[in-house]
Amino acid sequence: MTDRPGIPARDLSEEELERQGVHAHAMRHWVFLHGTAEQFRTHTERMLELEQEYLRRHPQRTWQGAGDDGTAPSRDARIRDLVQTFSRAITALLDEEPSATPAAADRRDPVAAQAALLRRFTDAPGGRLHKLEAHQMARQLSPDSHLVARLYRQDPPLLQADRDMRVITDAGRAWLEEHPLPA
Repeated sequence: MTDRPGIPARDLSEEELERQGVHAHAMRHWVFLHGTAEQFRTHTERMLELEQEYLRRHPQRTWQGAGDDGTAPSRDARIRDLVQTFSRAITALLDEEPSATPAAADRRDPVAAQAALLRRFTDAPGGRLHKLEAHQMARQLSPDSHLVARLYRQDPPLLQADRDMRVITDAGRAWLEEHPLPA
């Protein structure tokens, strides 16, 4: 496992193992949607460590701990299950099409990054993107984490919020015409 803060799961008290396990599951959704790749990786490792320790201590409390015959699966069976889980995840990643990486110039130049992001809005149906997609695209285009926020705060705003969607405004379209992406 990677170096990470925290007491090894094997050394946790029953109460602390339960508390950390509940907390890890509660945080999963947030880390999945908003965390960095490193945060997601660290969270996944810690959650698996906590789950495996819980299964080791209490195999009959979960479906994963009860084998087909009602007895606890062996250590080898648990290892096989984890390897199969990771193998399916790796296969799914390998089957994906490689995504295009934004040009290095777009990542350095804030105007080019803003133009590239607004272009993605104009290419989207109705000029609308889900807020999480918009923020993810902004992270890919620029190291500036406030890129999207500035687009709604400008006067006039270049984007506007419509519930969970972000929509390019007429001002955003006009700005993009004045700042076209380089060919």
